[in-house]
Amino acid sequence: MEGACREKGSVMGKVFALGAASGQAAQVDAVFLMILVIGIFFFLLTQGLLIYFAVKYRRRSPDRDNETPRITENRVLEFFWILIPSIVVVVIFYYGWRVYTNLHEPEAGAVEVYVNGRQWLYEIKYPDGRTAINEIRVPAGKPVKFILSASDVIHGFYFPDFRGKMDMIPGRTTVLRLQPDRPGRYPIFCTVYCGTGHSNMMARLIVMPPAEYAEWAAHGEKEGGEGKEHEPLAVRGERIVKNAGCLNCHNIEGPVKVGPDWKGVYGRKVLLEGGKTVTADEDYLRESIVDPGAKIVKGFPNVMPTYKTTLPKDDIDAVVAYLKTLK
Repeated sequence: MEGACREKGSVMGKVFALGAASGQAAQVDAVFLMILVIGIFFFLLTQGLLIYFAVKYRRRSPDRDNETPRITENRVLEFFWILIPSIVVVVIFYYGWRVYTNLHEPEAGAVEVYVNGRQWLYEIKYPDGRTAINEIRVPAGKPVKFILSASDVIHGFYFPDFRGKMDMIPGRTTVLRLQPDRPGRYPIFCTVYCGTGHSNMMARLIVMPPAEYAEWAAHGEKEGGEGKEHEPLAVRGERIVKNAGCLNCHNIEGPVKVGPDWKGVYGRKVLLEGGKTVTADEDYLRESIVDPGAKIVKGFPNVMPTYKTTLPKDDIDAVVAYLKTLK
């Protein structure tokens, strides 16, 4: 019975939902559509009666006294005027509650993904040890369980195409369940203001056909994927920097952010905490990516996460090549 209800909601939603990427999103859209239709009906009813009474009982002659006629009570009308709206409210509550429980019901065989939010990026870990930054890959047609946490402040983990959202709260673990049905790339936003980089705290969900996902999980992304085969190293590094959310904390132009500016960083002298000075050569830049706490630039907090297990050596080399071009 429960499965039939879930399937019915999915089919119904696919008819009405705009931009929904799953049957679950379609169920949420169906709830809002029902509320919209009921609201429009009662708006037209009440405003129509208002206009009708205003016309019917208007003052027809200036010579007549504008006296209000004697009005007697109507117990039957009052009873139904209370009963009908009460039933409507209960129906809306019941339907919304059923959809809510369907969306949050655990399903067997769900793919688990651990996501940690921090200013201003998402750290992703898979149970088999794979890691990523701001990019989540899941198979189409299978339920996914996102296990959420936060390192600093509250972040809002939101999938607009799936109508799914859950807060990431420091010191607590929260869970968001989705079932992506349609392969594609979908944005992930933070819905809670979490600091100066909030508007740039974006990631993407890549929903892959099951066979492609299995291949990726076993061997990783092919080297020639996404146009990498003939891509210049510095151009690839710029793309990696943008996808990893580095520009939320570092700036190339404009005011200083949480981390040091990158413009002209390669080859310059860098003052560290404690008074020491180092030259920002290639070794320093690589070390700052894989072990950012080893040498802290004076005046900046030690908040950058390590990319040692997130970025392969080739990607780190590409990022360093890009930093060398920022004159």
